[in-house]
Amino acid sequence: MKRDFLFTWYQTPRGRLLQALETTYLQQAIQVGCKQTVVQIGGLNWENEFIDCSLYEKFIIVDYKRLGSPEALKIQAKAYALPIQTASVDLVILPHILEFDERRFQTVREVERILKPEGELIILSFNPWNLWLRYQFVLDKKLSYSWSAHFISRTRIIDWLKLLNFEVKLSSEFNINQIDATNPTFKMSRNPLLSMAYAVKAVKRRYNLIPLSPVQTSPIRLALQGNYEPSQRVTNDD
Repeated sequence: MKRDFLFTWYQTPRGRLLQALETTYLQQAIQVGCKQTVVQIGGLNWENEFIDCSLYEKFIIVDYKRLGSPEALKIQAKAYALPIQTASVDLVILPHILEFDERRFQTVREVERILKPEGELIILSFNPWNLWLRYQFVLDKKLSYSWSAHFISRTRIIDWLKLLNFEVKLSSEFNINQIDATNPTFKMSRNPLLSMAYAVKAVKRRYNLIPLSPVQTSPIRLALQGNYEPSQRVTNDD
């Protein structure tokens, strides 16, 4: 299914609420320095709501259609074949890209390749267990068929990351129905049936094997009992 559905979804009332939740989350989750390199795979056209491109001069958007904020640097490329140097990126953001990517596991491998050791990864994805989404897709058979193979659960994402030596630091779920009227900020839910989408933040770990050195054995020295005479000091008192 084409990713154009995402932009149509953001124009709906529920989509705008989800966008506000994700904006708040990304503002808090992006903790790298302004001089570090940040790569976002998949343009959203509202990046300026969660990151200041004038401060993050090395903020790059990779999108095949060159979508994204006009203030950001752009690279036109496929997500599963990134023209970026290995181990050169400090943070990668995947905003609803894996659901629409037929080679999504290869995309995750590419992300692991371009990230520096201890680099961070942020993934945003729809929740496949949300009852409202499933009800909507049942009504639209064409939409339901298109999404059936693209929904990815949070558990599967975490399993993929563990296979690639990522350590998951934080996992959050967004419930657009949970809004505090007295506080304009949005809350995050951990109910898998109510949450509309989820986020995963992970760190790339690099484990170096320590080679084992061979054990050096010294020859055994034996002391024979009865034949050993201690040396004596002879003194002349005369």
